[in-house]
Amino acid sequence: MVDGSSRDQPFEPVAALTHYHAAIDALDFAAIEACFASDAEYVSDGVGAIIGRDAIMAAFRSYFAVYGDQKSVDEKVSAVSPSSAWSRWRLEATHGVAGARLSRSGEEIVRFDAQGRIAKVVVQDDPVAP
Repeated sequence: MVDGSSRDQPFEPVAALTHYHAAIDALDFAAIEACFASDAEYVSDGVGAIIGRDAIMAAFRSYFAVYGDQKSVDEKVSAVSPSSAWSRWRLEATHGVAGARLSRSGEEIVRFDAQGRIAKVVVQDDPVAP
């Protein structure tokens, strides 16, 4: 399983989500890619729906080429079901060319397949104050 648990242990969606977020924080693209099923779906307010691990990884690489200094924090993580987890997050980053600061927060639900790989990510940003 992706989260490092053995087959004798029940799947822990919180541990798998924490592992995925740690790979993102480390900008470990090989580890991020290993988290996703080949037919995964990534849905967010910012990018719409991205289908397939290759397309998801291209989007991650593109984003981090611009926002390479991103610092994110999970304020809370909990299991939603035996195969999904939820997180409340916030992040700060700087646009690498324009220098503009990016500040976002929101919620994420991650659903895992039977092999412990990410099948679907749904990210919803908090509304931006006017």
